[in-house]
Amino acid sequence: MHDSAQATELTQAESMAVEAHEHEHDHRHDGDHHHDHHDHDHHHDHDHKHDHDHPHDHDHKHDHDHPHDHDHEHAHDHDHHHDDSLWGLIAGALHLPGHAHSHARPAYSDPLYTNELGIRTIKLALAALGLTTVLQLLIYLASGSVALLADTVHNLGDALNSVPLWIAFVLARRAANRRYTYGYGRAEDIAGLLIVVSIAFSAGYILWESIQKFIHPEPLENLGWVAAAALIGFLGNEFVALLQIQVGRRIGSEAMITDGRHARADGLTSLAVLIAVVGTWLGYPIVDPIIGLLIGLAIVFITRDAVIAMWYRLMDAVDPALVDQAEEAIRRDADVQAVETLRMRWIGHALHLEATIALPPQLTTAVAAAVTDRIRHELVHTIPNLAEVRLVVTPGNGSTPGV
Repeated sequence: MHDSAQATELTQAESMAVEAHEHEHDHRHDGDHHHDHHDHDHHHDHDHKHDHDHPHDHDHKHDHDHPHDHDHEHAHDHDHHHDDSLWGLIAGALHLPGHAHSHARPAYSDPLYTNELGIRTIKLALAALGLTTVLQLLIYLASGSVALLADTVHNLGDALNSVPLWIAFVLARRAANRRYTYGYGRAEDIAGLLIVVSIAFSAGYILWESIQKFIHPEPLENLGWVAAAALIGFLGNEFVALLQIQVGRRIGSEAMITDGRHARADGLTSLAVLIAVVGTWLGYPIVDPIIGLLIGLAIVFITRDAVIAMWYRLMDAVDPALVDQAEEAIRRDADVQAVETLRMRWIGHALHLEATIALPPQLTTAVAAAVTDRIRHELVHTIPNLAEVRLVVTPGNGSTPGV
């Protein structure tokens, strides 16, 4: 590891070279990981897109005793027993037996794969809400209830709220360019803001309608039909909520989680109608506006949580536990003397990490590059949804780490 007498000390210029070198890893996995929905036929030959045929324009002396075989010892004990097929998504979201999964799976770090999974989820959610709307429309045609027509139109509008999120995931496929140097991932957060506004509108609408029913009470008619439509509305929206919140957490998409919360708010609205039907049938029509007020207040709290979550994303905030986890993973390397700075932020549903670490100054540039490569690999396989890692090396105090 050390070239005692003729060791090349890691100067600031060399540390900049190490940062530029970075083996072009960044472990972005640019789709070359061939997950095939995680069948894990890796064969350990690791198509990590290392691009080791780069010209090495930097002054590295080419003393890399680094054959690039990268004995990474991928045990892959990640418990990857996941099914990301259409049925797998549904079964996982509903927690059906035999479909256990981790909510923070480190393997979800390939932006191309997570974009595909996000788009599939949105399509499924749109199909579910579309079916819910069609069923409610059929019930309206059979019953003639104006109240049901209003709820049907509301559900149709909610289904269309997923369209901005769909557009955001499609935009995220675009490569970074000279103007958008970080790519188009932020479009996802903008879509999340639009969904937050929609949730807030739903809360205000429900509270207004409930107050109006206190002032001008109107008896519910066609109770059986209304109950059937309310039950369909609740089941359809709750299914979409479970699906989007579950997948959103797995791929790190706060906007998708927010859209799931919106679906849950609408499901609660339908549930309120169902409870109001039961109250009216029992001879207590006052239950309708009371339940409406309670559900409206519940959606206000859902709105508050969604606003806070989107504020965190737009302000580049991350869970402090993730920072601790990343710092611990870096410090585990025997050659690391200190973690001087560590920054993390979300861009859409991709997590980016930048860190400055101190290594023993007697390490050659080639060995320092190998150390950063090793740390980067550990981080990608430790931190969920980590798409990019940037490491800067500075010379430490010359002592052996841990002494």
